Amino acid sequence: MKLILAQPRGFCAGVVRAIDIVERALAKHEAPVYVRHEIVHNRYVVENLKAKGARFVEELADVPAGATTIFSAHGVSRAVEADAASRRLNVLDATCPLVTKVHNQGQRYSDLGRTVILIGHAGHVEVEGTLGRISGPVHLVEDRDDVERLDLADDTPIAYVTQTTLSVDDTRATIEAIKGRFSDVIGPETRDICYATQNRQTAVRKLCQHVELLLVVGAANSSNSNRLREIGAECGIPSYLVADGRDIDSEWLAGKHTIGITAGASAPDVLVDDVIAALAKLEPIEIEALQGIEEKITFRLPPELLEVS
Repeated sequence: MKLILAQPRGFCAGVVRAIDIVERALAKHEAPVYVRHEIVHNRYVVENLKAKGARFVEELADVPAGATTIFSAHGVSRAVEADAASRRLNVLDATCPLVTKVHNQGQRYSDLGRTVILIGHAGHVEVEGTLGRISGPVHLVEDRDDVERLDLADDTPIAYVTQTTLSVDDTRATIEAIKGRFSDVIGPETRDICYATQNRQTAVRKLCQHVELLLVVGAANSSNSNRLREIGAECGIPSYLVADGRDIDSEWLAGKHTIGITAGASAPDVLVDDVIAALAKLEPIEIEALQGIEEKITFRLPPELLEVS
């Protein structure tokens, strides 16, 4: 059985930074350190940090006054930020810089007097944070049908921003619908879209040209991991989302000789290795890495953690 690995796959710079912030905070302040929401959407990562002393909460009300508190990579609303300040929490912000960039873009557009349209998934924690960062009119849409249902005049000055775990390909039809309906529309350039989301989706499309089956390593609540599986299916390849090697069903492999493997941006290499090991127990394997983009982007840590190793 031949295994072909997508490139790039797995952790992006924003996830690396967020996990590093939690680990350094634990080293500096000692346990417990409180994290609002899962730091990234991966159960293995969360459980590993719990074992080191991190405590994950959904509401700041569950954090003792004055405690060290970390905002997850997905970002938070201004209301959450204000609540933390009022309770004198020692906050470390692990929001991905690319998410912060979306927040800032949205606010700049609003300050220009434009109605902001956020393209994203209702209920996603990043979307909830972004909606709560923009003062002024903002409307959430998931697809072109939502655009048509907006109760706005067609000459309304519009600006759009997107959830970072959506790629250029994911949002193209919705952006076209916005531009088709409204006469005055501006939005971010293509290069402002999250590099990690786009790179991983492009890599999966390339991978699907060479394989008979696709395994996506990632969590069920990971938006970008689910999208990678969907892309595999759109390419006509049987595609499955697996948390680790235990999720593999040997029946999937019947008659398949070339298996593609990728991982969502919040899935660590150790889980990819676990999937490979599980496949190796079923039959002899040969591993090949597909050529692709080598990501070298890194994001700076908060200044107060730079000296902590």
